[in-house]
Amino acid sequence: MRKIMFVCHGNICRSPMAEFIFKKMLDEKGLSNKFSVASCATSSEEIGFNGVGNPVYPPARAELKRHGIECNGKRAVQLKRDDYAKYDMFIGMDSNNIRNMHRIFGGDAENKITKLMDYTPRGGDVADPWYSDRFDIAYNDIFDGCKALLSKLL
Repeated sequence: MRKIMFVCHGNICRSPMAEFIFKKMLDEKGLSNKFSVASCATSSEEIGFNGVGNPVYPPARAELKRHGIECNGKRAVQLKRDDYAKYDMFIGMDSNNIRNMHRIFGGDAENKITKLMDYTPRGGDVADPWYSDRFDIAYNDIFDGCKALLSKLL
């Protein structure tokens, strides 16, 4: 089973969108049993003092729902150093996520860290809807990245 972790800053917008978009793609192809897919944050900003993470940000949840995707029960979790041994791939949404993963893991000895948009011909970062409020643009970037990632994995 291939284990994939999508990563963004807070784990309430882009990385959970990627997690659930990719899970839907796997379901549609009958491949869910071949992959374990999760998402997490490089920061602790969306993790409460009680250790319980915030739910998916409502506009991100609404954008997923517009595409027939549910993310019920998902709460932000923070990436930890020992996650490196538990997953085969860590896929960041932007260059800052990549830098922060390297810091958290103390490097990337097994070349497990990549950026989602690098699987597409255009490269670059997934648009950050936190600042633009354009969850539709982020969705399209993530969808394209997930589609290209799945194609590469198959």
